[in-house]
Amino acid sequence: MANKYFIILLFLLGFISELSAREENFYYENAVYDENIKTVLMHRDGFELSNPVYEIGEATQLILKFDDLSGEVKNYYYTIIHCDADWNESYIPQSDYLEGFAENPLDDYARSFNTSFDYINYRLFLPNDDVDFNYSGNYALVVYEDGNKENIVLSKRFYVVEPLVDVEGTVRRATLDAFMGENHEVDFTLLHENLKIENPNEEVKVVIMQNNRWDNAIRDLKPLFIRDRSLVYDYNRENVFVAGNEFRYFDNRTNRVEGENVLSTDFHRPYFHKTLMTDEPRANKKYFEYEEMNGKYVVESQDREVEDFDTECDYTFVHFSLPLESILLGGSVNVFGALSNWNANKSNEMTWNFDTSAYELTLLLKQGYYNYMYVYVPQGSAVADHKNIEGSFWQTENDYQIFVYYHEMGSRYDRLVGYRQLNSMQSRR
Repeated sequence: MANKYFIILLFLLGFISELSAREENFYYENAVYDENIKTVLMHRDGFELSNPVYEIGEATQLILKFDDLSGEVKNYYYTIIHCDADWNESYIPQSDYLEGFAENPLDDYARSFNTSFDYINYRLFLPNDDVDFNYSGNYALVVYEDGNKENIVLSKRFYVVEPLVDVEGTVRRATLDAFMGENHEVDFTLLHENLKIENPNEEVKVVIMQNNRWDNAIRDLKPLFIRDRSLVYDYNRENVFVAGNEFRYFDNRTNRVEGENVLSTDFHRPYFHKTLMTDEPRANKKYFEYEEMNGKYVVESQDREVEDFDTECDYTFVHFSLPLESILLGGSVNVFGALSNWNANKSNEMTWNFDTSAYELTLLLKQGYYNYMYVYVPQGSAVADHKNIEGSFWQTENDYQIFVYYHEMGSRYDRLVGYRQLNSMQSRR
C-alpha cells in the first residue's frame, strides 16, 4: 500500500517538474499548465467522440469542457489565436480574424455534486454571442486566470474550415514490400473546382494526422500529379504511417464493481483507487481485432442515476503497471492517448520499479471509458514510438485526418480549405 502512495507522490512531483520545465516562449499546443485542471475536452456539441472541427456558418457549435479540482470558482478568461499550418501564431490583428471581442470571461460553470473530489466544471461554446470567426484556419483557445495572459492554465487546438476543396481518399495496406506487414498508406486527391490555385507546390500545404496525433504527422507533402482542378497525392513511401496496434482500454465507469480490465477497486479515505490488470508488451504477439475508440475517452458513470456526467462523475487514482524483462535505456515509457492530451511528457511518464521489474504510473482520472497505449520516447525525440512496446500490424483500425491549407501569394495567413477523416477499415470492406 505504501508503494501506491509513493507512486502518487512521484505523479505529483512529475507534474510540478513539467510545469517548471515550461519554455518561456508559449507554444500553441494541447496542454495543461495548472495541476488542478483536469479532463480537458473539446468537440462538436452533442458528438463526444468528434474532432474539434467547425465549418464556417454551420449551426453546430464546438464545446470546451474542463474541471478545476481546486474546488474554488476562478476568474477565468479566454482568448483565441489564429495560427498557421504549423501552429505558429499568425501575426495578424485579432480584429481581422475574430468578429466580436478578443478577450471574454469564461463564466459558465457548475459545482460537482456527491463526489469525493470537489471540483468546478467549466464549459464554453464556440462561436457564441461574444465572438465568431471571420477567417478559416488553425486556432488555439487559451484560458488564463484573473485577466492575466501570463497566467495561462490551458491551451486547446481547434479548426475552422471553409469547405472549398473536396478530399477523396483511401487508407490501405502499404504498397511496398518493405512496409506491407505493419504500415498504412494514405492516398488521396484534392478536387478544387471552387478554388483557383496558381502554384500548388507553393500555395497548398497538407497535413495528415493519425488518430489526431501531431507528433507523427506527415507535413509538407507535395502533389505527385497536378491535373486540371485536382491534385493527386498517391505515393507509396512518403505517405506511410506505422499502423501500430489497437488501443488498450479499461472501464472506469463504476466504483461498485471492477470494470473491464480493472483488477481491483479500493477505497482509501477519502478517495477511490483503481488498479488495472497487469499489462504485457504486445510487440511479439499476434494481432487481435476488437473495437475501441482510437485513443479517446468518454466521461460517464454507472454508479447511480446520473443527470449530468460533467458534474456527477467522481475522480479516481488509476494505477498502471507494465512489466518488462529490463528497463528501456535511452528514453522514457509513457501512457499515451487522449488522456495525455496526445503528449508524452513528465506528467504521464512511467517510473521503473526495481522490486516488481515493471514500469508503473498513477494518473488521476475522471470516471469514464478510456483508451490508452504505451509508447517509448527516445531521448531528444519529439515522436512517440508506439511500435516498440505495442507492435504494429497493417490490420489495425486507425483514423486519419487530412487538413488542406491554402496560402495565396501575398496573403498573410493560412486558410483551411479542406478537411476529411478517413478510416483504415473502409478499404477492407
